[in-house]
Amino acid sequence: MQLAAIRECLLAGSLPAAGDVLALAAVEDTAALAALGREVRDRGHGDVVTYSPKVFIPLTYLCRDVCHYCTFARTPRHVSHAYLPIDEVLELCRRGARVGCREALFTLGEKPELRYRAARQALAAMGFASTLDYVREAARRVLDETGLLPHINAGCMDAGEIARLRQVSASMGIMLESAAARLCEKGMPHYGSPDKDPALRLQTLELAGRAAVPFTSGILVGIGETRRERLESLLALRRVHQRHGHLQEVIVQNFRAKPGTLMAAAPEPDLNELLWSIAVTRLVFGPAMHIQAPPNLSPGVLPQLVDAGIDDWGGVSPLTPDHVNPEAPWPHLDELARATAAAGKRLEQRLTIYPGYAGSPDTWVDPAVRPAVARHMADAALVWCRGTGSAHRDVAHLTHAAGARRATLEDPDVMLYEQVVLMAACN
Repeated sequence: MQLAAIRECLLAGSLPAAGDVLALAAVEDTAALAALGREVRDRGHGDVVTYSPKVFIPLTYLCRDVCHYCTFARTPRHVSHAYLPIDEVLELCRRGARVGCREALFTLGEKPELRYRAARQALAAMGFASTLDYVREAARRVLDETGLLPHINAGCMDAGEIARLRQVSASMGIMLESAAARLCEKGMPHYGSPDKDPALRLQTLELAGRAAVPFTSGILVGIGETRRERLESLLALRRVHQRHGHLQEVIVQNFRAKPGTLMAAAPEPDLNELLWSIAVTRLVFGPAMHIQAPPNLSPGVLPQLVDAGIDDWGGVSPLTPDHVNPEAPWPHLDELARATAAAGKRLEQRLTIYPGYAGSPDTWVDPAVRPAVARHMADAALVWCRGTGSAHRDVAHLTHAAGARRATLEDPDVMLYEQVVLMAACN
């Protein structure tokens, strides 16, 4: 199928078949792919590009995996404490709330207690049986005491672990990175990292879908995978999303070589490769999906990323660094807004849980989390009308009385929010 036929398919409301997606591996015309990617994006998201103001919480740097490109994971002798104390987590979140943050991003190494005695001892001293038990308590305290909405990236989990974390978070995520199992072989970047087995990560995505967790995933571009393998990874994500509808967003993240790692001398993907990857991701998922690229990993070329088909920058913090990529500072929000405007788009704020999920809380939000989501929706008037390009419409009048249900707003996505906004109004 040529690009013209893929365009016709997408604009007719269908997604290209798997075989046609895989055929994109041979398409070298990145400019044509990007032009179609932004046309499809505009059908779904209009002139708005979003971001989530967040606090980045590195709950533990200890990890049982040894990814060859990572500087986040550390050994016990290179950390001052095995786990960030909850009091420090809360203080960080309170500071974030004062500067407008709404998301508390929990990032951590995977199951360090299975590798390090120091982790087991620290957990025992605090009265916890596992790292995920500690994550749950920290997220609960953040939700209850600061009002920020936790987003939890806790790695591979079973159904019970997902269920417990769903009770204290608005959303969760795990990067697939790649569905290519060969990247776990000796000499490859995931060798020695049992949690990077793509089958395990896809199983976590499947379980999260069954549990109705608003979820984030994505691919890591340039760690040794081929273009075809990249497309196969996107198709694997699409299949699990088609079964459950729980993927809020797909991240297209470019590899950055870091000193002191086994991949310090590995070549980074160039701009063309990143733009190609963004464009094909948009074509694989169509107009409705949120496609994201981290702005701090591509300074100076942000308008080009928008032009390739993204509609979201992900979490950006005015307070905390990107602890996974500490060498890459977040752009200032004014700078991000200018870069977004240079691509003809408008920068708008969002929550960690996207509108279509927050607007169906009975399905997607645990009862314990619903009041906090509703408060954020009402406080910020975060109404997003997908496809119309209107965001942050003032809906204060919707909180005055239940009779406001029949206000002049008739957009379907506005109506999705009525129950959320009115819930906040009644609290």
